[in-house]
Amino acid sequence: MPESISSSGSSRASSRERTAGHQDFNNLRLQRTETRETLQELGVSETPPAPDVNYPELGRAENPVFPEEYTLETATGLVPARTLEQVRSRVSTVPSRLGRRLSYVSEGDLEKHAEKDEEFVTFKIGDPENPHNWSRAFRWYITMVASLLVVCIAYGSSIVTGGLGLIEDKYNVSLEVAILTCSIMVCGFAVGPLLWSPLSEIIGRRPVYIISLGMYTILNIPCALSPNIGGLLASRFICGVFSSSGLALAGGTIADIWNLEERGMAIAYFAAAPYCGPVIGPIVCGWINVGSGRLDLFFWTNLAFAGAVTVLVALVPETYAPVILKRRAKKLRKETGDPNIITEQEKVKLTLKEIIRTSLIRPITMILTEPVLDLMCMYIVLIYAMLYAFFFAYPVIFTKLHHYNDGQIGLMFIPILIGAAFALVATPTLEKQFRRICLARAPTPEDRLIGAMWGAPFIPIALFILGATSYKHIIWVGQASSGIAFGFGMVLCYYSVNNYIIDSYQKYAASALAAKVFLRSGGGAAFPLFTTQMYNTLGLQWASWLLAFIGVGMVFIPFGFYFFGARVRAKLNKD
Repeated sequence: MPESISSSGSSRASSRERTAGHQDFNNLRLQRTETRETLQELGVSETPPAPDVNYPELGRAENPVFPEEYTLETATGLVPARTLEQVRSRVSTVPSRLGRRLSYVSEGDLEKHAEKDEEFVTFKIGDPENPHNWSRAFRWYITMVASLLVVCIAYGSSIVTGGLGLIEDKYNVSLEVAILTCSIMVCGFAVGPLLWSPLSEIIGRRPVYIISLGMYTILNIPCALSPNIGGLLASRFICGVFSSSGLALAGGTIADIWNLEERGMAIAYFAAAPYCGPVIGPIVCGWINVGSGRLDLFFWTNLAFAGAVTVLVALVPETYAPVILKRRAKKLRKETGDPNIITEQEKVKLTLKEIIRTSLIRPITMILTEPVLDLMCMYIVLIYAMLYAFFFAYPVIFTKLHHYNDGQIGLMFIPILIGAAFALVATPTLEKQFRRICLARAPTPEDRLIGAMWGAPFIPIALFILGATSYKHIIWVGQASSGIAFGFGMVLCYYSVNNYIIDSYQKYAASALAAKVFLRSGGGAAFPLFTTQMYNTLGLQWASWLLAFIGVGMVFIPFGFYFFGARVRAKLNKD
């Protein structure tokens, strides 16, 4: 027995020695070797750059000490605050890309970190967890999944347009109330991002996708089984709130995995998704209506589509660098017992007040105080609203002129998809031109508007064609062909203006994009409510021409900002 005890004690001692040796190894492995010289070799300069577009807004210091944290790769994966102090130990004031002067990190700010021997976590060189190091094929796969997600959500918003008569008959309601089943989900698109965007900065994109899209899939069941119109409207609105995570975060997912030089091409393909998705809805559900006359099948098919896409999205690993590094910092603190291993975002303890201010108040404040953002957002709003107007204009036009059923009317939307495809063919040329500009000089946000200058004239051209061909003696090809011009102009304008907003409001890009989604969804929800009445009252020609004249006025927005935008932003931008 004593020998056994002795043996056991020896074993425990040996175990303690191994544990201590393991801790020593960990401490040796995590030895802080980054020096001023190594950081400068990696590109860390005395002047901190503007934070990346995906730098978290929640918990962000007014002037971040280490804005490169989420994009820089270091040999050790840890950058001591004292080393940063050696590189950036003075106040630096430099011109920003927006034409204003920004005051950056002071010596006092750095000393606060250095006194506590804090180390900031970064990716290691060649780090497999860094999304930018994933294979190009896998990153394009994620881009396609993100785009398919947006197509799925936009498709879900417009499926009811393939069977408005079914809603009228089943629930004994007017056409206006039937149209509201489309508008109410788009209203949900405006509300949801105010919740999902900040939540993704706290827990990551993947958990938000899984939770919200899982709920969206399930909520198609009450839509299909609703016994009254009130239940359908409530279910559709909640569907819009939960599904909007895809609209709010999919663009960020793409920005997570592509660097600035490659991001434009990926965003260009993604830009077609929110506009092509709604077009597919009436095509599919129009024929479901003709073939079965069952409204519930609209929602069962949408449930299957949403469920399949949710599975694809759930299989994609976390892409948001701040959350990846935050999890790594937590793991290192546990392994080493060192509480000073952190990410800069963790320095600020988030409060409910701060979350509300960033996610709710800031986007609304930007809408009220940023005229440049308002003008560019209104441009997107009008284009998006005109797209939804087509869903309710086409049934009036093709029913009056050709007596088409819902399935045939759905086919008339295919030219819009063809026009969007032409836009994607033109996009590589625009991206090559932008890369040439980047090689020649520092790019400005206005350089992003070249695509909008190409596409803007095609929107009023499409509507003038639609009005001019809306006569009984002109075959359907005349009216449907207007969709090609509209689809082409729509995608180019959205792609360009989206990039312009990101580059113009780089520090608060997430809030600026939230403001854009909020306003865009409002326009998409409002236009369907009066489009049918407008075409019935003004006539098929003048209703289209009225929208065309509005489109002519819109043409001057990208041209005006291309030539005068820098001066306008310098005078009017507050942030």
